[in-house]
Amino acid sequence: MREITICRLCSACCPVKVEILEGKIQGAQRITNFEKTITCPKLLQAKDIVYSKKRILRPLLRNSISEDFKEVTWNEALSFIAEKIEKIKKDYAQQSIALLRGMAADWGSSWDYSVRFMSALGSPNAIGNGSVCFVAREMAHTYTYGSITIPQVKDSKCIVIWGKNDRNTAPTMAEAIIYAKEKGAKIIVVDPVKTFFAEMADLWIKIKPAHDGALALGLMKVIVDEALYEIDFINNYCIGFDSLCEFLSKIDIQEMARLSGISVDELKEMARLYGKTKPACIIDGNGIDMQTKVFQTTRAISILRALTGNIDIEGGDFIPQPIPLKNIQLRDLVSSIPSVMVDYPLFEKFHPTWGLHGQSCLIDAILEEKPYPIKMLFVQSGNPAVTMMDSHKVRKALEKLDCLVMIDMFKNKTAQYAHVILPASSCFEKTQINRAYTRNSFIMLQKKVIEPVGESKGDIEIIFELAKILGLKDYFPWNSVEEALDYQLQPTGLTIDILLKNPKGIWYEKPRFRKYESEGFKTPSKKVEIFSERLLYGGFDPIPFINGFNQNPISFSNNREYNFIGISGERVNCYTHSQFRHVTELRNIEPEPYIDINPLDAETLKIKEGQMLRVSTPKGKIEMKARISHSIQKGVIKIAWGWGEESDSWNLNFLTDDELRDPITCTPSGRSFYCKIEKLGD
Repeated sequence: MREITICRLCSACCPVKVEILEGKIQGAQRITNFEKTITCPKLLQAKDIVYSKKRILRPLLRNSISEDFKEVTWNEALSFIAEKIEKIKKDYAQQSIALLRGMAADWGSSWDYSVRFMSALGSPNAIGNGSVCFVAREMAHTYTYGSITIPQVKDSKCIVIWGKNDRNTAPTMAEAIIYAKEKGAKIIVVDPVKTFFAEMADLWIKIKPAHDGALALGLMKVIVDEALYEIDFINNYCIGFDSLCEFLSKIDIQEMARLSGISVDELKEMARLYGKTKPACIIDGNGIDMQTKVFQTTRAISILRALTGNIDIEGGDFIPQPIPLKNIQLRDLVSSIPSVMVDYPLFEKFHPTWGLHGQSCLIDAILEEKPYPIKMLFVQSGNPAVTMMDSHKVRKALEKLDCLVMIDMFKNKTAQYAHVILPASSCFEKTQINRAYTRNSFIMLQKKVIEPVGESKGDIEIIFELAKILGLKDYFPWNSVEEALDYQLQPTGLTIDILLKNPKGIWYEKPRFRKYESEGFKTPSKKVEIFSERLLYGGFDPIPFINGFNQNPISFSNNREYNFIGISGERVNCYTHSQFRHVTELRNIEPEPYIDINPLDAETLKIKEGQMLRVSTPKGKIEMKARISHSIQKGVIKIAWGWGEESDSWNLNFLTDDELRDPITCTPSGRSFYCKIEKLGD
């Protein structure tokens, strides 16, 4: 029997066909409309992941992190949690309880119920990981034209891939890029690393890590100076163009090219190719995230879309038409209580349902007890002991907690600090509304295709159980997850039953282009805000970098002892962050981590292939084997990502910094940092 659902083994949210035999998964494959398809190794190993011997199948409990875990009943685990919560509330306050959410459980309906639970509990501190992921970029898009855009790759004539490698992270988008390229589209890749798409690009811009903002300013200057902009769109639908032109007139193109690490000719070539080719789209990605300039850099890239008139047109960058779900988060219940993100008010409140995403602020609050102590933490589908910047600092914070509750399928490094682990179901064992399929017109159900393995439960069901034992049932009046999802779907007129009868999904409404002509943009002015009054009143640059770059965006830049730029390696498609390295077939694809180094640097330092290297920063050190590679620039090393789950000596985040941050989104500079290299032995 074959069932259709959505895979959530990573954030790509691919529709899949799952082969079921006697109630068990036998295999799965992606559903795609393209002839040239990309195979996902994780999906091929879905059976081994779901039925892994390392899965947690019953609740685990211990009174102290110095003890061993023991299996207990759900009632015992929930009763322990309830006692801890009541003690924290009595000794401190309900806001001293927080929830930290990772990416593994999806950002759809399950996130809404986690926020609702925390609101009902009386704490505003439901925290996501968006400060180091796309939510910081989404805010910049939103402040410019009201929403993050969706590149219409298949119909585009010029595709700019800026800091992203969808070959490894979003197979459907990668297939669309390949399709467009074969149809004649021009490809521009902005990346310090030679990726799959840089190999096929018409133009590869080898940007200096963390200097994307300078490149974006240089591109704007060329587009304005050479009149490559769409004057009708600008005159009718933008504000602040004259102020931008005045600012750009003072910009030195030579300096922008120098900062970007490229030549003026390369900068002009990119500006002309993008500016003259219609329609064009920009795919911005995680390469821009984890930078201290992520917000203004993304604002600058967003303005490029507006200057060229590529917003909300066929083949351009589409303004989405979200599915109108009911907001169930109850954040008004805690609106009077300051959150741990009190120092970043714009990021805290920019979106009605995204919630709080300044995860570094949570660590600060635990360690410094400001604005109040955080004493208890739920970690849902995350691994902060490995994946957050400055692991030494994060682990010190986790050790300080009175109680840590994990909700996950597997033990990970964070489990070393946990008192309770609640067994979560995989994406194939639960029904929920997937956020990727509600943000724009088309909706498809993530359907349960097998029963939960062992005593595991879906994330929403776990929230229901926690609410019940804490006396919060009135806030969760539904008798089943499906009933609750139907409640969220009420504004659409759809139901779970309707979606089940349409497993391949439903178009809630057909895409409409140039909506701004009749509706305007979802900004205070109803126009594209090149100049942002909101940012000006908030004390920030109303035009990106109008007051300069202020500081070097790369950590530890003032220490001459650290003469290499270290960058975190891309996410390879056999793993998702720190997950799945226990799966034998996936481990065979990439058995161990490497430090990629340019051949010229290797020759200078007399480094051989496979030689052990030590990389250090003021925060710590790690050791990995060298891999000599032309994919990386001279003076830069690329360090494999996510391997800290396997060994502390491989933990990239022992090198990263959490002190230098984006002033708007509190994003630390985890993507790039200055470091030094030492050879170990011969």
